[in-house]
Amino acid sequence: MSTPTFRQAVSLDGARCYEIESTAYEGGEAATLARIGLRIAEYPEGFLIMELDGRVIGFINSGCADSVVMSDESFKELVGHDAAAPNVVVMSVVIDSAYQSRGFATIMMRTFVEQMRQAGKKTIHLMCKQRHVDLYTHLGYRYMKPSPSDHGGMSWHEMIMDL
Repeated sequence: MSTPTFRQAVSLDGARCYEIESTAYEGGEAATLARIGLRIAEYPEGFLIMELDGRVIGFINSGCADSVVMSDESFKELVGHDAAAPNVVVMSVVIDSAYQSRGFATIMMRTFVEQMRQAGKKTIHLMCKQRHVDLYTHLGYRYMKPSPSDHGGMSWHEMIMDL
């Protein structure tokens, strides 16, 4: 098997990222193409692309804030984002369905965490579904609480990692 490579997203990645996002997330929880494009444009340092044999197979995107309110829907459009802020908020962690269950999400998350650590960030926050709580706990996140967010009509759980 080939080894994945990583890089920052560029505007041309938007369509492929949207394709992966829209097939990986249920209902209304997937980000729109416009929202993905905004995240690439506004904070490419926090938009990690994973490639395998030159094909984008996954990504993580994020924003940063001084104070994190995970249920703040406006933050998904980077309202209140400050690239210099110490707290990272992950908005999407996605692997193309054709490449799932091969450990790529773990490799990608560990790479992302190391990049954020090297960037001097202090915490990483994310929301996940119940079925992913154990995965993120294994990766070093602490469970915080059920989230008041009902993004996409789903139930979410808030987690944090101290860097």
